[in-house]
Amino acid sequence: MRQPKPNTSVKSGKLTIQDKIDSILEENRRLLQSLSDEALEDFISRIEAANAIFCSAQGRSGYVLRCFCMRLMHLGYRVYFCGETITPAIGKDDMLVVLSGSGETASTFEAVQIAKKRGAMIVAILGNLSTRIAPLADHSIHLPGTTKLRRDSEPVSLQMAGSLFEQAAFIFLEAVVLALSQNRGEEIDSELRLHAIIE
Repeated sequence: MRQPKPNTSVKSGKLTIQDKIDSILEENRRLLQSLSDEALEDFISRIEAANAIFCSAQGRSGYVLRCFCMRLMHLGYRVYFCGETITPAIGKDDMLVVLSGSGETASTFEAVQIAKKRGAMIVAILGNLSTRIAPLADHSIHLPGTTKLRRDSEPVSLQMAGSLFEQAAFIFLEAVVLALSQNRGEEIDSELRLHAIIE
């Protein structure tokens, strides 16, 4: 009978793929422990009260927020991603959600300024609250992960700059979607009736 090969990565001091995955999950678990039920409930109440929801983020954060935008559409909300050609004007009964690890991204900051002038409600999900965006937001959610700025106050991470913040943001927003879905008491499959069929 053939004997299994020894785990040479352990002997050489290298992390296995499972070690790496465990490290990433543990980093996210520690970061997300800082969130409270109140932060989740407040965000949900603002979503439910909004006439329409606008989302704005750049780079990898933009992809994360697009995922959230899509799920809100699946749940039947009027939702738009800023910069798309079909996105209408934002108004006073609307809500702008921004996602930024640094809190300093120029185009995201500009979106916040415009929404503020138009009287829209602003929720900012940020990696750092000491930024230009935070004071303009009606509500800020702090996800103190690593950002591209690599500030001394940021947690230590094995990952590349920004990854921990973006991962934590995705998990948090998925929790928001789950809560919204459960509040409606609908079956998951029924909520996907709006999913794209021309792709």
